[in-house]
Amino acid sequence: MTQNVLITGASSGFGLETALHLAEHGYRVFATVRDPRKRESVEAVANRRGLVLNILLLDVTDPIGVRSVVETILNDNGAIHVLVNNAGIGLHGFFEDLSEEEIREVFNVNVFGVMSVTKAVLPQMRKAGSGRIIMISSAGGRIASMTMSAYCASKFAVEGFAEALAMEMAPFGVHVSVVEPGLSLTHIFTVNRNVARAASQPNSPYHAWFMRHEGMLDAILRKKHIVPTDVASTVRMALEAQNPHLRYVVGWRARCLIGLKRHLPGELFHRVYSRELIRRVAEQRSPDQEAKPSSEPK
Repeated sequence: MTQNVLITGASSGFGLETALHLAEHGYRVFATVRDPRKRESVEAVANRRGLVLNILLLDVTDPIGVRSVVETILNDNGAIHVLVNNAGIGLHGFFEDLSEEEIREVFNVNVFGVMSVTKAVLPQMRKAGSGRIIMISSAGGRIASMTMSAYCASKFAVEGFAEALAMEMAPFGVHVSVVEPGLSLTHIFTVNRNVARAASQPNSPYHAWFMRHEGMLDAILRKKHIVPTDVASTVRMALEAQNPHLRYVVGWRARCLIGLKRHLPGELFHRVYSRELIRRVAEQRSPDQEAKPSSEPK
């Protein structure tokens, strides 16, 4: 039986590659995009690879739209066997430079949007006694980083939500897994890089440190330790496993860091990791920044 897969945030990056990868392996894929202008580009990529995607418009922060899309798929196809919650946005900047509006937008998409889509598909999966729900989280949902406080907080929330949901749905035969990619050079770090308005202003007390951290981040991204196909194949592994894991980490750097955090005693990992990160950011201050305001990080 052909399985129906609903993937959110499929206009680029992990979502698009996962949609194409699953379609290539015989799944019927319903790929959602928020921006109507992205529909043609997604169709073009699928056509070049000789694949068929069912492309639907969906803003995960619109509960009425979420219910409508899920109902349409169910009415026309009978079931949603797999949900891949991929839609998400980032936000770069030291916390003091983040506006409440910017933080709420991150949580509306990354947390409440995920919950909204999940809630819409659960009744059908529960009644069917089967289903797979896969959350695309991040290594940032296990290890936080400076300049990413709102994003990491949202992904930590997704991790907790997934853990609780996995326990609640296990008696009904519905499996929940979290895929945790490390850094990857996708649109969320390029054309869709969401920098807080205040963070980009030279008068921010954190501006020099922020720019230094962004440069370090770009240097890591250019090395391309993981690519979207790594995430796509991991998603397929999770949804085809007879006994899927709760968590799948993608990328050797992410696996090493998360492994260290798991095995080092107490707060040792945090002390070592944060101290090194702060040192690398702070050491590059120019001479005219030596007398930093007391409100800056120490």
